[in-house]
Amino acid sequence: MARHRETRQMPGNLNNDVYTKRRRIAELAARSPEMGFTSLNHLIDLAWLEEAYRRTRKSGAPGVDGQTAREYEENLRENLENLLDRAKSGTYRAPPVLRKHIPKGSGSETRPIGIPTFEDKILQRAVLMLLEPIYEQDFYEGSYGFRPDRSPHDALNALWKETMRISGGWILEVDLRKFFDTLDHTHLRDFVQRRIRDGVVRRLIGKWLKAGVMEDGNVSYPESGSPQGGCISPILANIYLHYVLDTWFETEVKPRLPGGATLIRFADDFVIVFTNREAALRVMELLPKRCAEFGLTVHPDKTRLIDFRHPSNSGRKRDGKPDPDTFDLLGFTHYWGKSRKGAWIVKRRTMSKRFTRAVRSIYQWCRDHRHLPVRVQWDKLCQKVRGHYAYYGVTGNGRMLDRFLCVVERAWRKWLDRRNRERRLTWDQFNRLKKRYPLPLPKIIPPGQHAGIMVSMNRMDVSNVGTFAAPERKENGHDRVSFRHFVTLALSHSAGRLFATRAPIHNIHFRSGPIRWEDQL
Repeated sequence: MARHRETRQMPGNLNNDVYTKRRRIAELAARSPEMGFTSLNHLIDLAWLEEAYRRTRKSGAPGVDGQTAREYEENLRENLENLLDRAKSGTYRAPPVLRKHIPKGSGSETRPIGIPTFEDKILQRAVLMLLEPIYEQDFYEGSYGFRPDRSPHDALNALWKETMRISGGWILEVDLRKFFDTLDHTHLRDFVQRRIRDGVVRRLIGKWLKAGVMEDGNVSYPESGSPQGGCISPILANIYLHYVLDTWFETEVKPRLPGGATLIRFADDFVIVFTNREAALRVMELLPKRCAEFGLTVHPDKTRLIDFRHPSNSGRKRDGKPDPDTFDLLGFTHYWGKSRKGAWIVKRRTMSKRFTRAVRSIYQWCRDHRHLPVRVQWDKLCQKVRGHYAYYGVTGNGRMLDRFLCVVERAWRKWLDRRNRERRLTWDQFNRLKKRYPLPLPKIIPPGQHAGIMVSMNRMDVSNVGTFAAPERKENGHDRVSFRHFVTLALSHSAGRLFATRAPIHNIHFRSGPIRWEDQL
């Protein structure tokens, strides 16, 4: 996929000065794709840091210093002025990140997460606000991870459209082993220097790369990698893979391939769709060598070429393989299935590992919180269920959503029953309870409609940020979209105007049709 050379508009915000600076950076980066920015740090002023503070999530866990967002904002202006002075003078020292481990998959494997201090999060956000408008002009369309106005559903929908267009084809499923832990700092600095030549900004990035990792009270200093958890890590990872993978594939590999090929990447998770098997085998041979040049390792057991051709393809039947293979990406298993009208389409269902992990999480929560009041349990379970539907509610996945709801109900009833050993909770009693406290029913969002309107609330967890489909109903001639009890919006798609709002909204991303802007309320 070729890059767009038109300026990609950056989201607006309350601070017009910050918005203007970011827009000018984006325009300059689009006009001069090979130019290195030598003077950027002067754009970071107190207003810039205030905007970075506003965009920083306040409910996150504290870092190694134990300071919370509430404690930091007690002397906010003084703290930001001090932070600005240290960042500009070079005296700022990046503190170690606090390492925590979260479950990965359904097994015992965990994923290490680094938690920066709150002040470090603000400064990382400020630098990210500088880098984002530049690299948004450089990144290819096939890159979807951790970018403004892009989500996993956008990547999934692009993959769905491409596989349907070519009737399946050949899918190269690639896994990079411990990508975030093996980023080579030397190569990353070289990549960053191609666009960022401001010494202050580069030194800050270098300090974050060299920042130690605290685990069990001990601090270590890895010579490679970028800890997951800070907001600067995703864009550094995207920059690394932009030069190692995306640019190499689009400029050197793709033009030489017989037939078409499309790369779809979300962070370090990516697949390549081919129309020609020989081309796929050639790239499969070259890719490990390319990654090895930059310190990355392609997992040999998790990287495979999948025959995903249309089920009616006569060649498959001659090969004795009537049923296409399946592949996984971003929590979904992709497979061929029949629509209600009997046509073959690419469908998606929840990966078994993701489903198992979600079920275990529900069971554990019900067990740990079984003594809470029923209404409190119900409210929290509704949030968890809606969050699951928001991500996995795609066409073809209705059976898995129904199954998930059934499991949640069984887990809830089981641990409510365990509250009292003498008085059992029968199914009849539980069914009466469900009428009073009903759990949300599954909702399917058709392909291509997940990218409707994204609403981000203040002091909300990532799981509470949702994407919405087409408007549910008409009201007074205008579309009306509701986000539970948090927000009610009345929108005019033609003019892109906001008519009415209710609740503490922070970011409204208009992503329907030609409307591509964000307003801060």
